[in-house]
Amino acid sequence: MTLRLFNTLSGQLDELVPMDGKALRMYACGPTVYDYGHIGNFRTFLAIDVLRRFLKLTGTEVRHVMNITDVDDRIIQNAAAAGIPIGEYTARFEQAFLEDLEALKVQHPEQLVHATGHIPQMVELVQKLAAAGAAYQTEDGSWYFRLASFPEYGKLSKKDLSGMEDGARVDLDRYEKDSARDFALWKAAKPGETFWDTPIGRGRPGWHIECSAMAMEYLGESFDLHAGGEDLIFPHHENEIAQSESVTHKPFARHWMHVRFLLVDGRKMSKSEGNFYTLRDLLLKGYKASAIRLALISVPYRHQLNFTFDGLIEATNAVERLRTFHQRLVSGSFAEGSDPALQAAAKTAQTDYLAALSNDLNTAEARAPIFDLIRAANTSIDQGQLFAADRDAILAVLASFDAVFDVIADRDAEPTRRALEWAAQSGRLDDVAPELLARQSLTDEAIDALVAERTLAKKQRNFARADQIRNELAEKGVVLEDSKDSVRWKRK
Repeated sequence: MTLRLFNTLSGQLDELVPMDGKALRMYACGPTVYDYGHIGNFRTFLAIDVLRRFLKLTGTEVRHVMNITDVDDRIIQNAAAAGIPIGEYTARFEQAFLEDLEALKVQHPEQLVHATGHIPQMVELVQKLAAAGAAYQTEDGSWYFRLASFPEYGKLSKKDLSGMEDGARVDLDRYEKDSARDFALWKAAKPGETFWDTPIGRGRPGWHIECSAMAMEYLGESFDLHAGGEDLIFPHHENEIAQSESVTHKPFARHWMHVRFLLVDGRKMSKSEGNFYTLRDLLLKGYKASAIRLALISVPYRHQLNFTFDGLIEATNAVERLRTFHQRLVSGSFAEGSDPALQAAAKTAQTDYLAALSNDLNTAEARAPIFDLIRAANTSIDQGQLFAADRDAILAVLASFDAVFDVIADRDAEPTRRALEWAAQSGRLDDVAPELLARQSLTDEAIDALVAERTLAKKQRNFARADQIRNELAEKGVVLEDSKDSVRWKRK
């Protein structure tokens, strides 16, 4: 099944297939590790995760490269203020980012590359641009891209910059340059700043040059897909195209994917608005990483997501419904045979699910047939009309669904534990929801002991104590499920 994905460059849905007929080569802009990632950042990384998972599910090999920007103005300034080298400053935020990706079950790219590890490649690219007449050096030693040398500039963002007059403020660079539209490739060293001593002078790379150099280093001069948030279309990705194609004279990337911003309660997320959330903020409020994942991917990537706590509760309930149903199938006893209606329902759900994802990764439409199938199957189980072959067919559909959505397996305890450890180390225990602390204080062994005590109380017809234990566990987020022969428990 071929994926039709919106291409920012062409402005239409295009088929996404490997140009070499082998692996699909994709580059995704990663984080600038100067602080903790927020949910807007992670919406982008999750959308890219959905993309790569769907490609792999449908048989396409993926070669995914993502960068870590570990040097820029904010990093240099923050590290200097903290009195530590930039490598030491960025290490903890990179580690936090990787832990957050793991918590959200975002698959790692095949290659994770660092800007500071590719200075020679960036310098070589600047030298090639200079030789092509597309770069020049200013008196202070900085290097700039000459935008006038690339007439196609603006083809990605569809911006017409021909009317921009020299002298207009279009970036934050404080260096002298020929034109206001020209952008920095290499910034000359300033007193007290981190720098590299290179053939083009002492300094550090501009932001845009790193992605061009690293993408071409690992994926070649022309590759299949470049992805990132919509805020990167201009100027970052536009600049990448200009500086790359000025040297290679080939399309830098054939396909461009951009993920929309999210809003929080209908407003732009910002610290001043009081609606700025990192993943850790939400975990400390007692929400599960799986529910956060589902909430952030349930709205298609090209639609603006309005993140609300009501929506997060809905995602929590949806995850619980999926897990409860899955457990009902794997633990139930079903007679041999099959029901033609359920077999047809499972086949339709799988077909509709894949069709929705193949149409520009429409995750909202992809969820619907799965939950329709759950409703039908639950009814059949209640009526004793679901058979072993039906169970197997439905489990296969759920496995396909979870290959992309990945929320059925309960692996939420570890991210929560890490968030609590981080809160303790960071002096943020006051931010932890009281009910979360109560839940974490109850070990699995303690739960097992209380469940055993309740079972004994029921046998002794001490129903008051049995109810008391159930209520105590419920208050601490533990749900009991009584069956004819046993009692199962699970954490909310």
